[in-house]
Amino acid sequence: MIRDPVETDRPALLALQSLLPEPAPEALDAALDGSGEVLVATSAPVGAVADRDRRRPIGYVFAMPGDERAYVAELVVAPDHRREGVASALFEALFDRLDERGARLVTLAVAPDNDAALEFYEQWGFREVDRDPEYYDGDPALLLARPL
Repeated sequence: MIRDPVETDRPALLALQSLLPEPAPEALDAALDGSGEVLVATSAPVGAVADRDRRRPIGYVFAMPGDERAYVAELVVAPDHRREGVASALFEALFDRLDERGARLVTLAVAPDNDAALEFYEQWGFREVDRDPEYYDGDPALLLARPL
């Protein structure tokens, strides 16, 4: 099930976030406003959470929207739920939400040696648009984009 993130998800989302090599805790903090409701301001992060039977989240995605662009800040799925279509379901929900906000281009960064992520993003139509040799605290990243 894909749903909006809520404040009570925070502990599980923090645990998932710890799996990321370069977490962005500010994206998680900004996506939850502490009242159990998702922030709805246009500049607020757009997110989606995957769970099984309304229990503990098994994955999430957050993007930072701009005028017509959105940047996917984080996408993570629990290791024991990978290759089950969870990331694809999260992207579908995210892209619908971004489209509603008027985004026309989605961008993200990925380590050049993360073959599994690169393959996944390629399947979703992302293409390399730039390289940043020091994106991740001195480590390189590929910058990818795709129209929405």
